[in-house]
Order: sequence, then structure tokens, then C-alpha cells
Amino acid sequence: MQRLIEGFDYFRREVYPEQRELFEKLAEGQSPHTLFITCADSRVMPEMIFSAQPGDLFVYRNIGNIVPPYAQHVSGVVAAIEYAVKALEVRHIVICGHSDCGAMKALQNPAKLKGMPSVEAWLKHADVARYVVAENSAGLHGADGLRRLTEENVVGQLEHLRTLPAVAAAMANGSLSIHGWIYDIAQASLSAFDATNGQFVMIDPSNPDVPNATPHARFATALAAA
Repeated sequence: MQRLIEGFDYFRREVYPEQRELFEKLAEGQSPHTLFITCADSRVMPEMIFSAQPGDLFVYRNIGNIVPPYAQHVSGVVAAIEYAVKALEVRHIVICGHSDCGAMKALQNPAKLKGMPSVEAWLKHADVARYVVAENSAGLHGADGLRRLTEENVVGQLEHLRTLPAVAAAMANGSLSIHGWIYDIAQASLSAFDATNGQFVMIDPSNPDVPNATPHARFATALAAA
């Protein structure tokens, strides 16, 4: 805990004074452009990875970067998404998986979940990825299998995301875009799901045309890239 307190002290003395105006403005409200849903893994730090400023990202983290499909019961992640879309009017939602994900390793080897019934129940929302890989990529094992499972989990969660009424309505009128990304910790690389060809492709920072997973808008002109 002392390390956290020392970190805050450094922030207060060195960081805050340089951005005082920004923090004073943020004290009155927020208007993030992107809801970023990613894993609770301590190695994944969206604000650091994307050099984001305070107020840029509305971040939600959980085990396995999971979005349960819409149902009559309320979950924290579904409530956060609804708030981000309806109240904050975010323009983008990113679901970001990552390499060496413990949740995906547990899907590969359910025995790892022994004694953790709540985690086991939560990861049922990722069963879609396990079934897709088992039916279509049964020959993949080890690191290759884990990578494919991680990718399919992001795709599956994107499908769940589209079942949320607030998300479906915003995509239909072109005010919201959705994206599926994979962050490689060791390589500091990023790949994105291209819904057009059904594959993940490496993101080239010099190319402004980043693949996305958004269906065509049906009620308005599609949202221009932000």
C-alpha cells in the first residue's frame, strides 16, 4: 500500500500541476469518446497503452473482457455500456482481448477453475469461443490454440454486444461504431477484427482506415471516423 501512496504523492506533486486546467475542467463532467472494455489483467493498462488523457476513455474491465448477452437481469457491464451509450454518448466501443489471457487458458483447461465457482459461472459467457474453436480449429493447440480462442472470444463478445438495445439502436442510426481488438503484450502490437473478411489484421498506425466490426447504418449516414 505504501507504494500506492507514494505513487499518488508523485502524481499530486509532479503530474497534476502540469495539467491543472484539464483536471479542473474534468471536475465538472466527462465526455469520453470511447468505451473501452478489456480484461482485468494487471498487465493491460489502456490509458498507458494508448497514451490517453484523463477523460478520453470510459474503461470497463472484467475477467475475460466479457459482455453478457442482453437479458432481463442486470449486470454491471451491461449497465456500464448502457450508461456510456445513452448518457455519455460515446462514439466508439472497443472490446479488447490480450495475449496470455488467464481466462482463455481456463477455457482451454477447465480444471484450473476448481474451487472458483463464481469465475467458472462467469466464463460460461465465453463458451461461444470454446465451441467455435472446437468445431472449426480442433487441430490447434498450445499458443496457436490460445491465440485463436482469444480472437474468437472477442468476436463472440461483439455479437453479445449487439444484442443490447441501446447499442443496436445507436449502430442502426450510425452514431456508434464497435471494434474488436487484440493486444499482444510481448510484441506491443495490436490487431483488429475486420468484419468484412472475418479476420483479425494488424493495425498500421500510419493507415487511418482501421478495420471495424460495425454493420452498415440503416437510418442515417454512417458515423465518420473520429
